[in-house]
Amino acid sequence: MDTTQRTDQQRSADRRRRELLEAADRVVLRDGPQASMNAIAAEAGITKPILYRHFGDKGGLYAALAKRHTDALLDSLRAALDAPAERRERVEATLDTYLAAIEARPQVYRFLMHPAEGGQGGDQGFDVGKHSAPLLRRMGEELAQVIEERLDLGPGSQQLARVWGHGIVGMMHAAGDWWLGERPCSRAELVRSLADLLWGRLAAAGDKIGGPGF
Repeated sequence: MDTTQRTDQQRSADRRRRELLEAADRVVLRDGPQASMNAIAAEAGITKPILYRHFGDKGGLYAALAKRHTDALLDSLRAALDAPAERRERVEATLDTYLAAIEARPQVYRFLMHPAEGGQGGDQGFDVGKHSAPLLRRMGEELAQVIEERLDLGPGSQQLARVWGHGIVGMMHAAGDWWLGERPCSRAELVRSLADLLWGRLAAAGDKIGGPGF
């Protein structure tokens, strides 16, 4: 098999994988954590064994969907952090971007962060810690890198940036999860309250020399 043929086959496989993920997205938007492999296969117009061939099992499909949605969310968060605005405005915009994302697609959020609610249609449910914790860990590391690149935190800056990154992500997740379930206040009120909680140290930290600024 020559290189051109291998490349064409890879492109075809990548395209088919995207189509299957889009079908899975449609089912997740409808069914949330109850989305089953049977329903996703039916939506894609294929048999369940073919779906397994592409993703292995529901855990493999979950991981692929998680990467797809986490990539998109991180792109949006970076755009909010890079916006031409004062630091406080960018902090609020970043918090609002996260909350807006989970509010816009609550079924996707519940599928990713509360997968143990699933298990219908013959599928086994997920261990929440096993599957959702890596998503939060990835977001924490990404935010830590942003903080380390932009803020002068003094001695031990790398470790402190990681503490802040994971702490902020944990706060956003816990507060957002509670807010999405109970809706005790408006999104704008929650954003202001969380920004107030963060603002003291963020306001005091100077920009890192040579960095892109924060």
